[in-house]
Amino acid sequence: MNKIALCLLVVGCGEPDASDTADFCFDVPSVNWNNFGHGFVLESCQGCHASTTPNRYGAPEDVHFDTVDDAWAWRERILARSTGDNPTMPPSGGVDEDDRTKLEWWLNCAEPGT
Repeated sequence: MNKIALCLLVVGCGEPDASDTADFCFDVPSVNWNNFGHGFVLESCQGCHASTTPNRYGAPEDVHFDTVDDAWAWRERILARSTGDNPTMPPSGGVDEDDRTKLEWWLNCAEPGT
């Protein structure tokens, strides 16, 4: 598990400092909403987390990922629940490790809102 993912799992840890993020993000491919995030969210999250989903299967009503800004607003929780050694989202599984890694690259390394 990388330091950022571990940090997010520890209660009260807060945001990683800039040097941790820079170390993690050094030389990773450019991943953003347009080339990864939108498709990932559409396929892996919106079955329960779209504001228009008729059956949210227990997902909180206020947690939706309809736009890039919605996803970034929930960045910390998405990383905590969907990456690391024991991801719990999506609850039905089906996300391979490559996509989980790209999710980390996107939400840790891309410019917020992209």
